[in-house]
Amino acid sequence: MKLFKISFLLFSMLAVVALTGCKKEGCMDQDATNYSPDAKKDDGTCAFTGEVVIWYGEGASDGLISDGATSLTFLVDGEIVGSTSSSVFWTAAPTCGSNASITISKDLGNAKNKSYTYSVEDQTGYVYWTGILNFTANSCESVQLVW
Repeated sequence: MKLFKISFLLFSMLAVVALTGCKKEGCMDQDATNYSPDAKKDDGTCAFTGEVVIWYGEGASDGLISDGATSLTFLVDGEIVGSTSSSVFWTAAPTCGSNASITISKDLGNAKNKSYTYSVEDQTGYVYWTGILNFTANSCESVQLVW
């Protein structure tokens, strides 16, 4: 009888471990930076990052130069995120992270979308462009500045 109780107790403990141990928790959203492919249950810890690349073409560059702008500073929510010569331009939208591009990466926390304000000013502080940048998790959005 004593052997039966020990066997039953061991079997019960193994069953509890087997049933509860198989449900690995983690982030199950593939757009998250902390995605866990092994997770079987979402634990609400997903974290997201998004990117935006800001660019302008030759027409905007020519307009800036003729207006006396020699350099541009890019600000997002009042923080400087990049700068470039006004003579630098693109013939088509660059991809995020391209050489000499103005790419902004934002930690979105647990949100898949967030918006931030931006402004672009020249070396004197004159503001040429302002607007809203929309960041989406795990993507590169492109914003063209038009003269």
